[in-house]
Amino acid sequence: MMDSETFVIEMVYTDSKGQQSRRTISPIRFVSDDRMLALCLCREEPRQFYLSRCSDVRLVPAAEVMMPMPIQTVPAPATHVIPAVALA
Repeated sequence: MMDSETFVIEMVYTDSKGQQSRRTISPIRFVSDDRMLALCLCREEPRQFYLSRCSDVRLVPAAEVMMPMPIQTVPAPATHVIPAVALA
């Protein structure tokens, strides 16, 4: 198991409203099967994160991170409109 003080987690988190943001967190413990308590290095406070809302998760050396980290919003994917095709 890796030392929790050596690494932090960078991830994209989707909130309950569907907004995505890039977060940097330091896990504290699992609260249940689907949630973890972690120190959010962006908000500088403990927060609960639903595991199903986490994506693009990667470990980053903690020495590369300095608090507070900015919360970066992740732009929504562009929607493409397909023009209607007339059937002859």
